[in-house]
Amino acid sequence: MKIPSPLSDGTSTPSGVDDKDRGGRHITGTLVRSLRTSVPVLPFLAYITLGLLVPTLVIINLAFRSDRGALTLSNISTIVHGGEYLTGFENSIKLALATSIIPAVLGTMLAYAIAQSRFEFLKRLVATASGVLANFGGVNLAFMFVATFGANAIVTSWLARLGLNPWSHGFDLYKLWGVAFVYFYFQVPLMVLIITPALNGLRPAWREAAENLGASRWRYWRHVGVPVLMPSVLGSTFLLFGSGLSAYATTEALTGGTIAITPIQIGAYLQGNVISGEEHIGYALGFGMIVLLLISILGYVLLRARSSKWLQ
Repeated sequence: MKIPSPLSDGTSTPSGVDDKDRGGRHITGTLVRSLRTSVPVLPFLAYITLGLLVPTLVIINLAFRSDRGALTLSNISTIVHGGEYLTGFENSIKLALATSIIPAVLGTMLAYAIAQSRFEFLKRLVATASGVLANFGGVNLAFMFVATFGANAIVTSWLARLGLNPWSHGFDLYKLWGVAFVYFYFQVPLMVLIITPALNGLRPAWREAAENLGASRWRYWRHVGVPVLMPSVLGSTFLLFGSGLSAYATTEALTGGTIAITPIQIGAYLQGNVISGEEHIGYALGFGMIVLLLISILGYVLLRARSSKWLQ
């Protein structure tokens, strides 16, 4: 038997009906709150779908298609069994490794030095400059380095007067390792930008606790600082690897496409420089780049998840 519950006007209604009303209002309120939090995300999801997911699926599909539309592995076989395409991947990976490992070390050292500074203005200045320089590239960057470090450029002339002309010792701005030197210009600031939050996450209490227990500075970094920072440093290195792997405009403007790296080879297909019967090779090259970038992103995500528990 249901016990009636009084209302404000003295009447009563079955408690079961009242519970149903409250339950309905609760569900409705939950749905409304969910929609309110989801609506602002919809434009971003639409952008990701149209600008990233759909083109990726199209590239993957066409990479395994022949000119007649049949499924085939010939495109993948062409790019992985020697020739200029495999050389392009090898050069791209070499370039990405060189422009991720070295800038990761230099950027971490620079970021740590800035983090230890007591001047807040200097910290803000470096953060702003890193954000600008990390996105500076293309024709402007190529021209700047040609005018500065070219064979007859300003800095080269100064060094030649001192007997330190780098061009006389094998340096060539228009070769693979010269391009890597140019990449340092935006890779080091990018490392500073993404590793600074991890350095700020090192709590002073950890150092104080280590000192109170008699640990030297070396032992603190060996047993506390480095183990906590290493996942963040390695994860950031994976991001730099992806950045160096996919950079195109700077190399194209600097070398005119004479270096065999995969982004330039893909650019040649986009410009219509296609050999008859190899119309889908460009999509296969794009698929190979997607695989390499997914590996770098997966490495970053896994390492980031490991470091986040210490740097919250």
